[in-house]
Amino acid sequence: MKTHTKFLVSTSLLTAGALVASPAFAAGTAAGTTIQNEVTVSYNVGTVAQTDIEATDEIIVDRKIDLVVQELGSNTTTVNPNETQVVTTFTVTNLSNATLDFLLSATDGSGDDFDISGGYTFYVDNESAGVSGSLDAADGAPVTNLDDIVADDIVTVFVVGASVPGTVVNAEEADVILTAAARETTGGALTGVLTSGDANTAAMDTVLADAAGETDALRDGAHSALDTYVVSAAGLTVTKSSRVIDDPVNGTTNPKMIPGATVEYCIAVVNASGSATASGINISDTLPSGLVFVPGSIVINGSLAGAGSDPTDCDTGTGSAGGSFSGNTVSGGLSDIAGGSNGTLVFQATIDPS
Repeated sequence: MKTHTKFLVSTSLLTAGALVASPAFAAGTAAGTTIQNEVTVSYNVGTVAQTDIEATDEIIVDRKIDLVVQELGSNTTTVNPNETQVVTTFTVTNLSNATLDFLLSATDGSGDDFDISGGYTFYVDNESAGVSGSLDAADGAPVTNLDDIVADDIVTVFVVGASVPGTVVNAEEADVILTAAARETTGGALTGVLTSGDANTAAMDTVLADAAGETDALRDGAHSALDTYVVSAAGLTVTKSSRVIDDPVNGTTNPKMIPGATVEYCIAVVNASGSATASGINISDTLPSGLVFVPGSIVINGSLAGAGSDPTDCDTGTGSAGGSFSGNTVSGGLSDIAGGSNGTLVFQATIDPS
């Protein structure tokens, strides 16, 4: 803080006085502002009024560095395995009394279940175009820092993870931490920074006043906050089972797997309880040599018998005709399967009698 004091003093004895001062300034006064404070003293010598005497004092307001990074919405971000460009949203607020740049960085959290692959990029929300609060084309190219953020301004920052690993499972979490570090408007490191033990200087000083964030320290010119990605994944398992329906010798009474016997295959797809709904399910089963497909035998969107705890227990009375057979391959699509549910594809083939 630069201080300059000017005194105008009479050599006469001061017998009376009055002090006149300008109003006190709020903590948000802009850095570098010169505040001049003037005092006037009036007095008499005997009964004769004398010329007032005055004194002035000037101070230069120091620069207070303060900022807050916050996760926007207090909600986790739902992602799927192999999903790309996954977005979390933060705000960066300049609580300083000066215009500043802020350098952005993102790190993976510790103690979570997985890390985002491919790193992170940053976008600034364009509130005057596109959809405010949502990442879209109007937000332009990625940035590495926030330029010329004026005092009290709030900037929405989208942190975009490159991709979610394909190996993650339902309900696993990954933390991401956004840190914003105060910089000069040139992009360089802060200058004139005083520590708590430093004496005041004649220039405009810089005082760090930020709180400790998620990973940064108290009064370090930076602040950080955490957001979490939560995986919503389908927990699919597939089981293929078979049973003999009839044979040329015994018919349907206690049939055996002999040449000419009809075998029914059941392909059961089970989605674990609590998992995300699986959609776009397509089944492809190529018949090996020794089996001859029974035309018109494909039944899709059936279910397991009972509670469905036994994936080999197909309920052949459910489902509907569908699917196709081409190039010795049985194919068919299943409807969406919610968590805790299942679906089946059933077809028949004959053990080649030739």
